[in-house]
Amino acid sequence: MIDFHSHILPGIDDGSRSIEQTIRMLKEAKEAGFTKIISTSHYMEGYYESDETERIELLNEVQKNISGIELYLGNEIYITNNMIDLIQNKQASTINNSKYVLFEFPLSAKSMNDKEVVYRLIENGFVPVIAHPERYSYVQDNPEYIEELAEMGALFQANYGSIIGMYGKKAEKTLKKLLKNDLIRFFGTDSHRIDQVYTKMPKILKKLHKVLSDEEIEEFTVINPQKVLNNEEIED
Repeated sequence: MIDFHSHILPGIDDGSRSIEQTIRMLKEAKEAGFTKIISTSHYMEGYYESDETERIELLNEVQKNISGIELYLGNEIYITNNMIDLIQNKQASTINNSKYVLFEFPLSAKSMNDKEVVYRLIENGFVPVIAHPERYSYVQDNPEYIEELAEMGALFQANYGSIIGMYGKKAEKTLKKLLKNDLIRFFGTDSHRIDQVYTKMPKILKKLHKVLSDEEIEEFTVINPQKVLNNEEIED
């Protein structure tokens, strides 16, 4: 499996606090069956602003200390009108230097510039990937909201933990609805610390197998993430 969304790099956001914690998280990931992990540290203007050079150095240092897992650079960018500038200036990163950009919305208040940001990314040759839509309160209240963004060309990544209620029953129910409506293309752990998601993967996969086919699980956990790493097209 390929983890599409993680906060494994130490000391630069609200994820791992140390290299030791990072190594423990990666060992958990390896035991859970992950062979590749995309590091998507937060980039939030004014709060988390570690640039690409710093994150590459950290990623390389971590990679030296772990075997059996390949690490790739990315970001989870908090929605901003400056996203394209941040990417072009090597402050924030696309996933593995591809055209795919992972970013997040506010959890509880719908962003006023959501469609503008999606449109501008697409206009500039990027593919918007919106993180964990099932966690946003306004998507929980109105799941049809993201269908409009999907029609524009946005893709969506769900959190593994949502299927077992880690973010509440509403998120779990919303994820099931989004899966039923074929709106999810990737899964990620969104892991921030040890013993959070990786150790729960057996339970998570068992639950996923009740709502998805083996082929769909393979598509969302291996095939589509690998296409992103290869900078290939994701089929509808």
